[in-house]
Amino acid sequence: MRRGMVQESETYLLKEIFNRERLSHIATETAAVSPGFDTKRFMKLATRDLDGLSIMQRMRQVATSLHETLPGGFKKNADILSALAPRVNHSFAAISLSEYIALYGESDFDRSMDALKHLTRFGSSEFAIRHFLVRDLEKALAVMRRWAEDENEHVRRLASEGCRPRLPWSFQIKELLGNPEPAAPILDALKADPAIYVRKSVANHLNDITKDRPDWVLDRLSYWPRDNVHTAWIMKQALRTLIKKGNAGALALVGASGKAEVRVDLFAVTPKKITLGDRIRIDAKITSTSDGPQRLVIDYAVHYVKKKSDAGRKVFKLKEIDLAAGATIDLSISQTVKDFTTRKHAAGDHKIELMINGVVLATSGFDLKI
Repeated sequence: MRRGMVQESETYLLKEIFNRERLSHIATETAAVSPGFDTKRFMKLATRDLDGLSIMQRMRQVATSLHETLPGGFKKNADILSALAPRVNHSFAAISLSEYIALYGESDFDRSMDALKHLTRFGSSEFAIRHFLVRDLEKALAVMRRWAEDENEHVRRLASEGCRPRLPWSFQIKELLGNPEPAAPILDALKADPAIYVRKSVANHLNDITKDRPDWVLDRLSYWPRDNVHTAWIMKQALRTLIKKGNAGALALVGASGKAEVRVDLFAVTPKKITLGDRIRIDAKITSTSDGPQRLVIDYAVHYVKKKSDAGRKVFKLKEIDLAAGATIDLSISQTVKDFTTRKHAAGDHKIELMINGVVLATSGFDLKI
């Protein structure tokens, strides 16, 4: 999804991006580019059972409501949506226009591709393009390969993001789960892209692949030039899941190969007893025992107690550093222990591990009272 497109808070429901006020805005702006547009009927259709719909269901309902109320066939309506896109006042809301293309443009591939390329500048076409990938992977990827060379960063980003095997909030591209090779030319073309927006997508795409074909990613990246700062950044982010697992090949690619030659002088979690909402502090003191400099990837893993299962382990980044021979580094980090929509805490002893180059070298923890 587009940078800054969705920012979740404790009080704001994402589906409210498509609230009645925004639907009214879309209706008004559509009428501005398509005189005679039936705004009243659109609102009736777009707000149907609105309170019970999720954000993605609301997005699709906007697309189907536009289909029911726009005046022409696909060609004319695609032109109307292209004119409408820059007038929509929220980039995620504009995704509904690309959804229209996915739903009704199957029989006009070339016009659909042109429309998605244009619309992605205003609201990413990453979800819509996947429908065309499923229908004809080779044909759609051929177009996306050209997009990877486009001067617009939103179009280049779509080339990578749209064919991610495991794109969040969308269906998987099964063919690419088992064989990432067809999309490889896109990733290669973008491996040193100047836009961070694009580089994040490439890194996330590769990280997706590591969950099914880690060896493929490690082999591919071994040929990428690590002296380019943009490429090196992508590689490190792409390998984050494997690095957290202590994968030797991934650690080697970021220069942290081999067992760390260090002494852990301190690893402590304070306070030892907390209640939900309290902050914990993690302190570590690490001294090199090596005769030369060494690159260290330092993480910590929290074993969260769960109500109905064993503890769930989550790894967090702490520090990546080049430590000189005999040098000492002091590290400290704090975090609030609170419930999220994605993680609910349970009472009990929570173990925390200090990991250096993928190896657990020290443990501590805290006792949570609910």
